[in-house]
Amino acid sequence: MDDGSDVECRIKGNFRIRGIRSTNPVAVGDFVSVDGEWITDVEERKNYIIRRSTNLSKESHILAANIDQVALIVTINHPVTSTTFIDRFLATCEAYRVPAILIFNKIDLLTEEELAQLADLRALYESIGYETLSISAKNLNSEAINAAGNEREAINALLAGQTTLLSGNSGVGKSTLLNALFGREMTRTGKISDAHDKGMHTTTFSEMYALNSETINGEANKPINPTQGWIIDTPGIKGFGSIDFEREEVSHYFRDIFAVSRDCRFGNCTHTNEPGCAVQEALIKGEIAISRYESYLSLLGDCEEGKYR
Repeated sequence: MDDGSDVECRIKGNFRIRGIRSTNPVAVGDFVSVDGEWITDVEERKNYIIRRSTNLSKESHILAANIDQVALIVTINHPVTSTTFIDRFLATCEAYRVPAILIFNKIDLLTEEELAQLADLRALYESIGYETLSISAKNLNSEAINAAGNEREAINALLAGQTTLLSGNSGVGKSTLLNALFGREMTRTGKISDAHDKGMHTTTFSEMYALNSETINGEANKPINPTQGWIIDTPGIKGFGSIDFEREEVSHYFRDIFAVSRDCRFGNCTHTNEPGCAVQEALIKGEIAISRYESYLSLLGDCEEGKYR
């Protein structure tokens, strides 16, 4: 409420007959009208992040609405975040005009070979125009770690004054990061499966947390001033299926591919087998990463009717 109080509300039944084909017609971050204990209306959203729902009776699931940026938490190992997942998420951010930052977590667990892989991935995404950070969330408040890499300061600068959606695969350390930022247990953390080196869900629903200046400075037990920003924590995501992408628009959501595609012979080039395709030429020359092109092709596949990844 306007006075800062919390009110438990339910959704009016008429939301179900408005043609909103989503598992959650009201999403975290929405501004709503309330009558008593009922949500009666949702204000127009400035943006949102949406993915295809795994619930086959619905079309989509909205992760969050009215956000300033997304911080996608990824890991090189323990568990592995695939570049396809990263690229699909970034493409959706591009489609819905939400700035995205990549935060590579668990760097304290990486071998020299994996650290080299991390450097290559950061160089790739930074060359495309994305901001990246490398952190160890469990050591975020360690003086030794911060003296070496200023991780805490970098995270603080990233979050201050912003409404930020934290997202990523299960097990990448979103809950650990959130707990480190607030200096207390805001949400449970889980163990990685030894058998499959994959994360297991610990966050079961999305929740929005207010940041204040004391939290940003490492002191989390003082009154909250919501003008300092918000963090939206979401359950871990296993896959990221796109929705509402037109086949001819997919390349627009890949910055590197779109920049080159202007030189294609045909304006409606899909960059697959057309003659005079500048993207294919750039791929051969190594000017576009193979991983990015493969992710582009996977999203093209989503445009086939009934396709879900």
